[in-house]
Amino acid sequence: LDAKARAWCLHAIAHGSDQALAPHERLFLYMPLEHAESLPLQELSVHCFRAAAAGAPDPLEQLSRGFLDYAVRHRDVIARFGRFPHRNAALGRESTAEEVEYLGRPGSGF
Repeated sequence: LDAKARAWCLHAIAHGSDQALAPHERLFLYMPLEHAESLPLQELSVHCFRAAAAGAPDPLEQLSRGFLDYAVRHRDVIARFGRFPHRNAALGRESTAEEVEYLGRPGSGF
């Protein structure tokens, strides 16, 4: 399902369909990018969330900035590890020593 959601999201962005959505709807459309273990998709995620936050009306400004913060944090994990360490156990992957140290910190698993 993740791949399908990303494909729909990328299609909407490529065709400008995301811009026809309400600001709060766009925040949810972009979430599949934020959860991808791909740095280019993470960069696109941050770009999209940043644009959404910049154009958010006052009632949604704080919410949009919160989504942007999470997008940046997700991107930074992928930039550092190339994957989300908190998924390792569920996916049967070995964690590196650096990932184990990271996972020991509060808030590391999102």
